[in-house]
Amino acid sequence: MKRRDFLKSVSGLAAGAALPAIPQVVSTAYADARSETLLIVSEGGPNNLDIHGVGTNVPGYEVSWNCYDRLISHEMKTGPGGVPYYDRDKFKGELAEEMKIDDMSVTFKLRKNAKFHDGTPVTAKDVKWSLDRAVSVGGFPTFQMSAGSLTKPEQFVVIDDYTVRVDFLKKDKLTIPDLAVIVPCIVNSELVKKNASEKDPWGLEFTKQQTAGSGAYKVTKWTAGTEVIMERNEDWVCGPLPKIKRVIWRMVPQAGNRRALLERGDADISYELPNKDFQEMKANGKLNVVSLPFSNGIQYIGMNVTKPPFDNPKVRQAVAYALPYQKIMDAVMFGLANPMFGAPKDKPTEVAWPQPHKYNTDIEKAKALMAEAGLANGFETTISFDLNFAGVNEPLCVLVQESLAQIGIKTTINKVPGANWRTELNKKEMPLFTNVFSGWLDYPEYFFYWCYHGNNSVFNTMSYKSAEMDKLIDGARTAAATGDTATYDTDVKGFVDLAYTDIPRIPLYQPFVNVAMQKNISGYQYWFHRRLDYRALVKG
Repeated sequence: MKRRDFLKSVSGLAAGAALPAIPQVVSTAYADARSETLLIVSEGGPNNLDIHGVGTNVPGYEVSWNCYDRLISHEMKTGPGGVPYYDRDKFKGELAEEMKIDDMSVTFKLRKNAKFHDGTPVTAKDVKWSLDRAVSVGGFPTFQMSAGSLTKPEQFVVIDDYTVRVDFLKKDKLTIPDLAVIVPCIVNSELVKKNASEKDPWGLEFTKQQTAGSGAYKVTKWTAGTEVIMERNEDWVCGPLPKIKRVIWRMVPQAGNRRALLERGDADISYELPNKDFQEMKANGKLNVVSLPFSNGIQYIGMNVTKPPFDNPKVRQAVAYALPYQKIMDAVMFGLANPMFGAPKDKPTEVAWPQPHKYNTDIEKAKALMAEAGLANGFETTISFDLNFAGVNEPLCVLVQESLAQIGIKTTINKVPGANWRTELNKKEMPLFTNVFSGWLDYPEYFFYWCYHGNNSVFNTMSYKSAEMDKLIDGARTAAATGDTATYDTDVKGFVDLAYTDIPRIPLYQPFVNVAMQKNISGYQYWFHRRLDYRALVKG
């Protein structure tokens, strides 16, 4: 079915369209193999099938996770509500069947029966080429590798066809965990090199359009903005063969239509619905709804500190006092978030992240700060958000717009298409925006390395630089590696305090991952990347 026909079939649901319209959407998906086909509906989809690509968005992470293997992954544990939850501190082999950690290196023995989707054996040269690629392409993947002190191709050493060693540049608590995130995926090097060019030596254009991995699934069709179809890799050996043979992931922009598809049984699983819908679906009990806090994550208002007037700390503090925190919690989040505002003390009391800041809504205080900044009459600006998550972002920005108007800040809302959001963040031109960041490695220093360090990663969306902040972040990383708990605790409290004093970004809340699924879907697992792991899902 063509996208326009699909959308036409669901466009009238909220207004009471006839029931027969929806089964047409999924009739081909469920033909002869309903129990082995998973139909996902979401607001947005991937803009790139390669995690190493330029500007790959969050839905693209889901493709990479399921279609590529890594050397290692995490064990699972029982999380809140009995939901399987990745274990931050325990690892298991994926492509590697053995891992030996020495003082300044780690050696991996590869599975000798692992094959890429085209049947080519996975060897140590593919591992080295893939890790070389990750540290060399630049942008997000290279910065991600640097978070674990993985920065040079020379660190990745081929011992023999099925043995590879990773040398450490220094002791770093984050190195091993960093090898288990999405970025260090293993790519079919010979296939990609055949499709590379002088201008594109790493074959990024080729892997943008098709997968070249050894993972449990492979993309057989991708129509950007419409659907992704993935088939099970019958030769996958890095874990138990998944129960789901086929995944059809459809993009359905309207939240009401996604909910209708779920409630009528025509879709199996969805996320990115408004929180009000999730609460109502929980209450009616027809679907299973999982809600868990993001690990190491916040939704925030960011201000580009290189763009006047947000270069003035008093303006940033004024914005922090003007935000309608509780209204957002009540009218947008409907209780499915942990508040990150209104702390009882001025300074951090915990060695933890995330934790609340002291700011609360105080319009008069905000007006006074605007006057002190010489902007008693206010100013005009734009506030931007990612349309891939419009269900939360749009009402949130409307409330922020209304509240800032009370202190003279007139905002125009800028709705950025999801496929372009990461590119726009990279430009660092947006003056005021809302975004979510959730650190894959659940450590305070990791979050702050990405979001506040002067290395100025893509997620330092505020272009914030402070020598004092860098010293505290670097100090915490060193202290963690050497086991200096006292210094670590001092540095973590120090960088949280400085972040809330300089306030280049204003945490609003710790969001929840909300996933709604049919009662016959089991096996959902919470992962640090917050996306679906099809390998564990079962459809009864």
